[in-house]
Amino acid sequence: MRLAEPGEFTKRAFQNRKLDLTEAEGLGDLIHAETEIQRRQALRQMSGELGQLYQQWSKRLLKALAHIEAFIDFSEDENVEENVLSTVDIEVQKLQEELKEHLRDNRRGERLRDGFHVVLAGATNAGKSSLLNVTSQKPAAIVSPIPGTTRDVLETVLNIGGYPVIMSDTAGLRKSEDPVEKEGVKRAKERLGDADILIAVADANEVPATKASLLAYIKSILCSSLTEDNREVILVLNKCDLLHQPVLSKVQELCKSSELPTACLLSCHTGKGVGDFLNILKKKLEKICGDPLNGAPSLTQTRHRMHLSNCLGALEKYTAYRVQDLVLAAEELRIGHKELGAITGRVRVEEILDVIFRDFCIGK
Repeated sequence: MRLAEPGEFTKRAFQNRKLDLTEAEGLGDLIHAETEIQRRQALRQMSGELGQLYQQWSKRLLKALAHIEAFIDFSEDENVEENVLSTVDIEVQKLQEELKEHLRDNRRGERLRDGFHVVLAGATNAGKSSLLNVTSQKPAAIVSPIPGTTRDVLETVLNIGGYPVIMSDTAGLRKSEDPVEKEGVKRAKERLGDADILIAVADANEVPATKASLLAYIKSILCSSLTEDNREVILVLNKCDLLHQPVLSKVQELCKSSELPTACLLSCHTGKGVGDFLNILKKKLEKICGDPLNGAPSLTQTRHRMHLSNCLGALEKYTAYRVQDLVLAAEELRIGHKELGAITGRVRVEEILDVIFRDFCIGK
């Protein structure tokens, strides 16, 4: 008698072909899920839907490979149809298109699994740390009237309407001779490059009076051109409780411009507008993610993406080698089939022979 190793029962289920690797990974994701949407995505993968999709592609590729192998070995046999190569070409082309479409998913499954990166950026004392605290409902960051209090990237994990979010507070963007603060600004700019959603936080009392000036101000906060960056951006104007009504009305009217990112006026001090900010953030997450629980199953693992990309590369090489050397082309199909099999953990050389004899009846 001994204690079971971590994951041993799941491993045995895989070894006994009760689960494939995608289903086992789905179980692992379910164990570590922290939000409802993460749990539902994990359950969908556990049901075998993702594995079934890859198995279907694998079978189609296996059949194409078997036909090519049969043509190479038995091309003079009358049992081999003349149009077998054109049939394989059409099937490979279809598989390429389906793989490309599957990979063009905006990484929504991986983002749901690992969390969406949301980064707060802005000048010093704009209220980034206060926004992090009020959003997470805990004193995650030190808040001080002294500019440059935040020197490093501070992360907190949030559940926004079922979506997992990793929100990062960054150092205020300004020129400084302090080496520690300079390093903080450098890290802030690096984190901006990794963000799925950018939150530009500004003091509502310091907002430029014109549309063009405000847009330039936002670009300076985000260290990038909004016209060239397709990522989602939210403009948060903090400290709106300090604005007099005429000024507040003018700012509200300015923020309605379609040329500006989605804007939200709020006060971290009073809590006014925070609910609106969370609703806007949730809508941005939904826009990025689509509906991950309907339609085709989503990619959830970097490992899957790597093998699928390798398979797609092999199919593209098949197309290139097809006219030059059929043997090399067949080898690329074999590599592609192996890559698909590596995702589910189920691939055998004997499968190719099974299809050859079933489809072509060699030896009759």
